[in-house]
This record gives sequence, C-alpha cells and structure tokens, in this order.
Amino acid sequence: MPSASLTTIAALALVFTVAPSPAGAQDVRDTFRLEEVVVTPTRIPTPRAAIPASVTVLSGDDLRARGIHQVLDALRDVMGAAVVQVGGFGGLTSLFVRGGESDYVAVLLDGVPLNQPGGAVDLANLTTENLERIEIVRGPASVLYGSDAMTGVVHLITASGRGSPTVEAGVRVGAFEAALPLSASGTGPVPTNGAVVVSGRVAGGQEVSYGLSIVHAASDGLYTWDGATAFDNGYGSTAVSGQVILAPDSVTDARLAFRYGDHRYQYPTDGAGRLVDHNAVSRNRGTALALDAGRFFHSRLEGRVLLTSHVTRLGVDDQPDGPADTLGVFASESQTDTERRRAEVRGNLYLRGSSVITLGVQVEQESERGFSSFSSAFGASASDTDLERSSGAYYAQVQHSGDRGGVNAGARLEDNSAFGRFATYRAGVTYRFPWGLRLRAAAGSGFKEPTFFENFATGFVRGNPDLEPERSLSGEVGAEFSTLRGRASFGGTAFTQRFRDLIDFTFSPPSPADPNYFNIVGANASGVELEGRATLSNAWTVSAGYTYLRAMVTQGGFDQGPGSQFAPGARLLRRPAHAAVVAIGGRVSRLARLHGQVRYVGAREDRDFAVFPSPAVELARYTVLDTGAEASVARWGGSALTASFRIENAFGARVQDSYNFPSRGRTVWVGMKVGN
Repeated sequence: MPSASLTTIAALALVFTVAPSPAGAQDVRDTFRLEEVVVTPTRIPTPRAAIPASVTVLSGDDLRARGIHQVLDALRDVMGAAVVQVGGFGGLTSLFVRGGESDYVAVLLDGVPLNQPGGAVDLANLTTENLERIEIVRGPASVLYGSDAMTGVVHLITASGRGSPTVEAGVRVGAFEAALPLSASGTGPVPTNGAVVVSGRVAGGQEVSYGLSIVHAASDGLYTWDGATAFDNGYGSTAVSGQVILAPDSVTDARLAFRYGDHRYQYPTDGAGRLVDHNAVSRNRGTALALDAGRFFHSRLEGRVLLTSHVTRLGVDDQPDGPADTLGVFASESQTDTERRRAEVRGNLYLRGSSVITLGVQVEQESERGFSSFSSAFGASASDTDLERSSGAYYAQVQHSGDRGGVNAGARLEDNSAFGRFATYRAGVTYRFPWGLRLRAAAGSGFKEPTFFENFATGFVRGNPDLEPERSLSGEVGAEFSTLRGRASFGGTAFTQRFRDLIDFTFSPPSPADPNYFNIVGANASGVELEGRATLSNAWTVSAGYTYLRAMVTQGGFDQGPGSQFAPGARLLRRPAHAAVVAIGGRVSRLARLHGQVRYVGAREDRDFAVFPSPAVELARYTVLDTGAEASVARWGGSALTASFRIENAFGARVQDSYNFPSRGRTVWVGMKVGN
C-alpha cells in the first residue's frame, strides 16, 4: 500500500468529476451551504447533536468583530486547549490539547495537513482573515485523519465567498509594552513598540464563487534592548489565501483552496531565553493547496476525492555579530524543504434512517531535503539531508444521526514504509432526552509517526529506523443541558487519556552502535471541561468555561534526574492544571457592539534550560482582561466605514507561556475597515 501512487488517485478524481448525473439525485442538498452542522468530526455534514465527540465551532466573523485576528488567540478560549508562544509576534507557537504533546493535534487548512512530518506545527503565522469558521474536535481522530490526530483536530475553513460581490480593506495599528527577558541585567523604563496589520479581501459568485484575501503584518518585536544594547526582534509576514468553488449542478461540486505565506522572524535569544545574538533570522515560506471534488452518482451514493499538498521552506541564517564573534559556534546557516502530498478517495453511502457508511483509501508521500553548515572555534562543518517515506491507509466509518442522537464507529489500518502496519479505532454514542438533556460517550485510539530526525538522523546523533509510532487510548463522557427554549445551555465532559511509546532521547545509548532515540516513555492525562452559555437579550451573550487537567508521567525516560522532563510522577510541562474564561458581548446600538473577556491560566511546571541540568520551575498563574468595541461610523450606498478599538491584557499582567520568554504586555489596537 505505501507504494500506491498519487497518479492513481488523481485518475479516480477525474472519474468522479465527469461521470453522468443520475436523474434521481437532483434533490441532494448542497453540502457547502448546510447550516447548524459540522464536518470535521465525521468528514460529512452532520448535526452537532448527533456527534459523540467534543466539538467547538468558532465563527470567523465573530472572531474578527471581537478583534481577534490570530488563530492562536482564538484557540486560547477553547476548553482543554493550552497555547504556548515563545516570545511575541512571530515566536514559535504550540498547542497542547487535553494534556497531550504539542505534536498530537492535526491542524488542517481546508483539508490540507499543516503539520510537519512527525506532527510539529507552528501557529504563529496563521490569521483569522478569510476564515469562515474554525472547527475544533477534542479526542482521538486518527481513524479519519491518520498520524498527528491523537488528541484532536483543528480545522481552519476558508470562507466560500458565495453571494454578491464584496470588497473589503482594513488597517490595524497596535502599540504594546515590550519586555526584558528574565535573563537580562539592564534596567530602565519598559519601551513601547508598535505593530501594523494591513488586509484586503474580494469575494463573490454563485455557480462559480471565489474569495481572495491578502494580509501583511509587521512588528518591532519584544526584545529591543537589554538595558544598553539594541536587539533586533522584528517580525514580518505576508499571506495570500483564497478558494474557488464550482457547483455546475445540484449533484456536483469542486473546490480549489490555496494559501501562500512568507514570514520573517529575527530572534536574539537562544533556546533557553538568553539574549545572545544580534542578527539571527529565520524565514518560513509555504504553500498549501487542496482540490476537493465530489459527485452524487445516485441519491444515496456520493464519491469524493481530496488531493492536498503542503510545501514549506524553512531557512535560518546567523552570521557573526562582528569581528570579535569567534567563540563557540559563531555562525550557521541551514535550509530545509519539506513536502507532504496526500491523495484520498472515499465513498459515502446514505442509508435510510439517516445513516451513512464511509469507506476511504488514502496515500501520502513525505520528503525532507536540506543542508546545514556551521562555523566554530573548532573549524567548519556541513551536512545534507535527502529523506522520504510513504504511507497508505484504508478506513471505514458508520455514522447514524437520529432525532434523539447518534452513533459513530470507525476503524483504520495504516501501512507506513517506516514502521509498518498500525490499526486505530473509535466509537461513540449520544442521546438527547425530550427535556433538553443530552448524554454522550466516546472512546478511541490514535497515533503519531516519528519525525524524520528521530528516524534517520546521522552523525553525532543517530536516528532509530525501528521506532514505533507514539500511541494513545482515550475515553470521555459528557452531558449537556439546554433550557429557556435554547437561550441557555450548560455542559460538562470528563476525559482520560493514556499515552504510550513516547520517544525519548539519550546522550548515552546502551551501546556505541545503538541509536539515540527509543520508544520508552508513558504518560496519563485526565480532566474535566465545563462550559456554559446564555443569551441575556437579543443583543447580549455571556459565556464561561473551566478546565481541570491532571497530566503526569507514568513511565520514565532515560534521564530521571532533577532536570528530566520524563521522571515518573512529574507533571507534563506547560499544561496548566486550572484554566478558566468568562466572556460577554453584544450590541449597544444597531451600529456598535462591545465585548469583554477575562482569562485565567493557572500555574504550570516548566524547566530552566539556561541551567544544566535543567531544574524544575513553576510558571506563575495569571489573569488577563481583553476588551474592545466595533462601530460603523459612516455609510454610503452599500458600503460602510467601521472603526474598532481593542485592549489586550488591559491591566498589564505579567504573562509567561515558557520560562525565560516573556509575552507582550498591555497592547492597544486601533483599526479602520471599509467594505460593502
């Protein structure tokens, strides 16, 4: 199966697109226009009440109206999710869901996996511009999405653009309190730095609809000084995204979605947060493409094809700071080109009684090519990489959606050229009582493949080609209650997860011929998620959520000393035991709306990597208040000029997601947008 070619799947895509239309299929609804349904949990439009898994849907329009323009900030409010950003704008940003590792969440853009091979994903450069919605599924989803979807899926879905032609343009200017890293020795007033975001969007169409968005952002960054010396921490990002949707008849649809990003980040810190460099810069360019086409051959039989490509180029350039910079490793340069190409064919058989059977086959090819060079006091060195691997999978799913609930069950058989065959499953049930109570339960397994480096590294560090995938076993039960004719709802979920075969690194392998990576670590995570929402009037809504998490190491790694990240009984790093959020928003008039939000993040365990061995430290709890307003200030014809104002961290709380890496202080945004 791993040797199956993408060409074969592409040929099947052509068959689905040109096959004749059966007369009996004319009453099929357009799957792109269904309301009050979600797609990500089942890969088919499904009523949320029929899904056993925990699902959160964030509206793109609502996020932008609240002044939230980065995906990472949107995800901070999702129960069970912890966002960790190293520094300010452009800093590496990771997502932990329900206590899992940061590479245990599959992040998709219109079906395109944005994770690097092995699961790593950086959320720093993703914006909410041009997004219709974000669907977040918590719990294992490897049955449908394969590797990386161990603890959840985040699916960014681009706005369709269907409707009357629209043109929008906007600008936001921000000022924020910069910060000294904890290791800096200088004193003096905290400087105020700036940021600017310029965006534009065009959209429209009916049978052929289109949407195109461009966003450019720039910032001075956090680290501008150490008390005496300026450090360049600038950030610049340009992203172009859009899609074209064709619906030539009621039984055929096709969508081509794309995104191109070019991001530049200058970083003066090392991995421990110390200010050490004046000119280190990273540049990340990437292109994501998706072709999703489907056709109903019969009123009850649908065929779909999804072809995706994600190509990235990450370059790092660190030249000597000056003639005196000759100690240690004083210069380096590297470039890594990574490709993930996936092809998938699936069929949906719609049975009587709102049941759907899905059968699918998927093939994927991954590659990594690059070079690196180093100059040090001991001489120069260089290396090249050229790596590939492939995988294939078969999967099946049954989804039943009834008036009182739903049932879901599925299984997947993965065949990977690196680790061989691996099977996953999931099952769940939900039932809704007449008086507004809904109960649900779900269980399943997931997996994550090793990184290329863990598999194939050579030289001072040796990879292990015999690594098994990291795996999880998860379960959850939940209850939701709706009252006041749907104007108020409350819910809670209890979950537990077991992570096994986690990959650990050792400097001292059992023998000189052995690799440095082994499947050895185990961990457990369990907790509770509580959520509530109420509509106070036709204009105001209040919501609240709380997460309790217990994430502990159960089976230690090689190093179990004071600096070990995987000592038995230790808490997993950077996951708060307690987190809560309360938000309120609504319209004060037909033209203006206000919003406010308080977020609490409890204490978390981390390591001080500036010291060896890295001692355990505790990241302090913090509470931040975000508030803002949006108002239409002028109208003419069908167009309007809208002004916005937002304050983030209004009280200037000291925030650290990672030890020795402070975050932005109080930030003020002022924006203007014009459009029809």
